[in-house]
Formats: sequence, C-alpha cells, structure tokens
Amino acid sequence: MNELRNVAIIAHVDHGKTTLVDEMLKQSGIFRENQAVQDRVMDSNDLERERGITILAKNTAVTYGNTKINIIDTPGHADFGGEVERILKMVNGVILLVDAAEGPMPQTRFVLQHALELGHRVIVVVNKIDRPDARIHEVIDEVLELLIELDATDDQLDSPMLFCSGRKGTAAYSPEEEGVDLKPLFETIMEYIPAPTVETDAPLQILVSSVDYNEYVGRIAIGRIERGTIRQNQEIMVCNYHGDKANKKAKAVSLYEFDGLARVPVESSSAGNIIALSGIADITIGDTICDVNAVEPLPFVQISAPTMEMTFSVNDSPFAGREGKYVTTRNIRDRLMKETLKDVSLRVTEVPNSDSFNVAGRGEMHLSILIETMRRENYEFQVSPPRVLNQEIDGVMCEPIERLVADVPENSVGSVIEKLSARRGEFLEMTPVGNRVKLQFLVPSRGLFGYRNEFMTDTRGEGIMSSTFEKYEPFKGELTRRNTGSLIAFETGEAVAYGLWNAQDRGTLFISPGTQVYAGMIVGVSPKSDDMSVNVCKKKQLTNMRASGSDEALRLVPPKNLSLEQCLEFLADDELLEVTPSSLRMRKSILDHGMRMKALKGGQK
Repeated sequence: MNELRNVAIIAHVDHGKTTLVDEMLKQSGIFRENQAVQDRVMDSNDLERERGITILAKNTAVTYGNTKINIIDTPGHADFGGEVERILKMVNGVILLVDAAEGPMPQTRFVLQHALELGHRVIVVVNKIDRPDARIHEVIDEVLELLIELDATDDQLDSPMLFCSGRKGTAAYSPEEEGVDLKPLFETIMEYIPAPTVETDAPLQILVSSVDYNEYVGRIAIGRIERGTIRQNQEIMVCNYHGDKANKKAKAVSLYEFDGLARVPVESSSAGNIIALSGIADITIGDTICDVNAVEPLPFVQISAPTMEMTFSVNDSPFAGREGKYVTTRNIRDRLMKETLKDVSLRVTEVPNSDSFNVAGRGEMHLSILIETMRRENYEFQVSPPRVLNQEIDGVMCEPIERLVADVPENSVGSVIEKLSARRGEFLEMTPVGNRVKLQFLVPSRGLFGYRNEFMTDTRGEGIMSSTFEKYEPFKGELTRRNTGSLIAFETGEAVAYGLWNAQDRGTLFISPGTQVYAGMIVGVSPKSDDMSVNVCKKKQLTNMRASGSDEALRLVPPKNLSLEQCLEFLADDELLEVTPSSLRMRKSILDHGMRMKALKGGQK
C-alpha cells in the first residue's frame, strides 16, 4: 500500500504547527476556491482559539497526487504531553517543527525523544524563517545537537531539513532559496516517510489511541488498523493488553475515514488506515479491537504519571448554588469520570467521607483547562491550591523536577537567576541569542507555583518561559510559597466605595464597588506576609456635620482582575477557589474569623 502516509506534526507550543496544517489543507484542494476559511481551522474549540494553543490532538487527511496523507496536529504545551505520547503510535513518521528564532525548546525535546524511541523517521522543518530575528544556521546546529543528545540512529541523524514560512504557505530545500508553495514538504513526506507495512489478509487488529464523544452515538474510538480489514456491522472483540478488563464482544456500527476536516462514512477499511469507529459503549484508550477468532491485544505506550494534584469539591460557600446549573457531588463525579475517558494523563480518586475528588494531572495548565471547560459547561465547584505528587524511590522521598528554559532580555538575567535560585532552581547553562539570553534550569515543580507573574514583571513582559517534566530527585528542602498576605472581607454584604477607599491603603484590591462579598472571602493582597481583615462593606455615617462634596473626593485605585491561572498561583495552603460559570472567588478554607484565629493559634503551638 504505497498510496498512504501517516504523519504527526510535533513541536513546542506556538511554533506554528496548526498554521502550517492550515496551509497544507488549503494547498491540497480541501477547500473550495471561494470558501471562507478561518485561521487555525484545526483549533476547533473556543478555549483553543482564545488561548492560541492546541489542547487536543486532531486528525485530518489530505490527498497529494494519488496518495492520501493522514496528518495529526498535536498539542505543543508540556501539560498535554499525554496526547502526544499516545498519538505517536498511530503514525510512521513525524514532522518536527522548530521556530527559526527560538530554536528547540523543552517540549521539542520531550516529543522528539518519544518519536525517536519508537523508531520514527523525522523530517525537520525550520519554521517562521521570515521572522526579522530568525537565526536559521544556529537553529540547524541546535537541532542536530539535540538529535545527537537523544541518541538518534544514523538514519534519524540524516533527516531531511526544510525551511518554511507557515503563514505564507511556502517551503524550500535551503534557507537561501525563496519558497513558492508547500510542494517540497509534500514531496519530502512522500519520499522519506515510509508507507505503513500491512497485512490485509491477517486477522483484524486495531489499537485505540484516541476516544471522541458524541451525544448521539456515544464514544467514538480512533486508531490505526494494524492488520486485517474491518467492515461495517462486523462482530469484533475488545480486549486489553494489561488485562485491565474482561474481553467483550461488540459490533462495529459505523466506520469513518478522515478526509480534510470531515469524517467520511465507509463500508470497510483495511490495514494502515486511521479510522473512527462507533458502537462500543465503554471502549477506552489503550484497548485493542480484534477479530473474534484471533484475540491478540497490542501493548500500549506507558503514559507518564501525573506530577500535580488538586482537590475538586462541592461548593459550600454562602453564595453556593446561585450561579451554576450542576452543583452536586454526583454532577461533579460524572463530569470528571467522563473527562478521564478522553484524557489518559488525568487521574481522579474519590476522597472517602467527603464531597471531594483528588484530580491529578500533568501541570497547572492541564488542570486549569479542565476547570475552565467545566465552568463553561455551567458547573459550580471549588478547588484547592495545586500540590505536587512526590514519590518514594529506594526509600528516599523524591519530588518532580522540571527543565525550565527562559528566553529573556540581557538586563533581566540577574533577577531571573536570583528568583529561581531562591526557589531551589539549579542553573544549567546560559546561551546568548542576539540581544537576548536563553537560560536553562532544573527547578522543583512546586518552585514554579506563582512564579510566572513575577517572571513577567522582572522581564517587563518580554520574557518567554516554558518547562517540561524532567525526572524525580530527592526532596530539595522547604520553600516559601508566598511572601504576601491576603486581605479578607470581615462581613457579608455589598462592597461600597467608602469601605474600599479605607481598605486600599492596606494593599491591592481585587474587587470594585457593588461586588457582593461574604465573610472570609479574599478581596485583595497585602504586601505584608500576614493576612488582614478589612471591612469593605463599611458605609460613611451620614451626619449633619458632613462637608458638602466630600464624597466626590474618594479616589479608588482600579482593582486588579485575576485570571483563572493567576488565582490558582495566588492561593495559599489554607485557601480555596470558588469556581462558577460567571465568577471566580478566592476564600479562606475556614470562613469564620474567630474559628480561623483559633485554628491558626492551635497550629502554632
């Protein structure tokens, strides 16, 4: 079967994967000439479009000549690495995209390592060569060094290299050459990526690498047919290599192949193809679909364990149930369990004797995307601060360590090194890149909580930082999570200008006049390390001695509005975040001031 190629596009976040796929779709004739096509057409959900990142791996297919090329667009953010790890089982080669200015970044190393371990062939594409700060020749050297460092075979080291501008839709064989279209990229895929080696007459075998969900047909299994042929309404057997569940008979109700952005119904499909299949109620990622008379499950890639955990619980604040539609333990449990069916990196465990669940994932971004998705679906709940998952290795307590790469202006190097050293970071190397500097560190995962805001301040908004899980190392010692305190509302009511005017001298406020607050809710941040109670509902007493016009003199500083990620970074160990479809409220775990003081004094004894 030479008329088929299966390829994944892998890269660090924001290096231009989805934009390049857009152009591949356009130039292969998927769209009509007069068809209006939005940018980043593969980023289909609202969150992906808003944030400019890919969260879920997606399948598409283009036809070049007589060859069908199945393309998988993968996430670039390290927190969604679980998506990339399992997707690589479906393909025979990868396109490694590297930014012509930034060069290889932590996630580039992570995904490339997995591709090399699976023996995939690699096409290196240096993208964004039209950037004014592009340093193409240095980036070529960095990619080769990375391949050597990751023990690439001689064949993989001899990977072809192309030079692209994803936005313009051009590719060339050398950096000096002016590209016209993406023909060189298509030709290289045809020549260098092998066609799947298949046995169409052997018994059926499909490894499920992805699961989609549809309200009408339920779960849809996506995977590559390893061998044999599958036909619509054929009886099949679902089994699991690790023996996680008993073998089960089922029927292939509907079959689909990918064509452009559509799933096209087909009567049958043979080995090498990537297909979608509905009709199996409880199919999960890692299952194998076999012929009824030849049950041979396939081994599934071991997904890296989660490194971070948060507790999701039923909202018990005074404002509970006012804004959300789904608020009960059962609602939250069902939604979290549904998420684990699609996301192999997520672990959900129920906390005994409480209305809460421990949700473990790959990082703050991974969990915050889940929280944001749930609140958009009208769920209301509260979450604890994130905490890292330590492991005991050979009797020693070890914690997850991240490899952090920061690209900063020269004048910010000192403050970044100082801040990360205070967070138990180990400085590895410094590389000058024009008038900027690339810094590498190994930092404990917990040392990065709340650091992003500081980093952006220290680099005056010009810094770029990203990290990916590296390894477990012995515990590095105590860390101060936050050196600021919280301003806490003293009573329940409506915040008024007079009360806020009195409170703003104590720190930076998060709320404006008219905001409903309750006792124990966090309304601002204090520069001192201790928490402070403030009465933001306090009104000015009206007396006949009041001077005319004095109320107009109250000048309020505009409040600081925190995003979901900033709220999670801000939370101290004794605080919670109340999440509703329309509000994010931070609060103390113990709302009553007197009870909180007793608990604090009890903890100090």
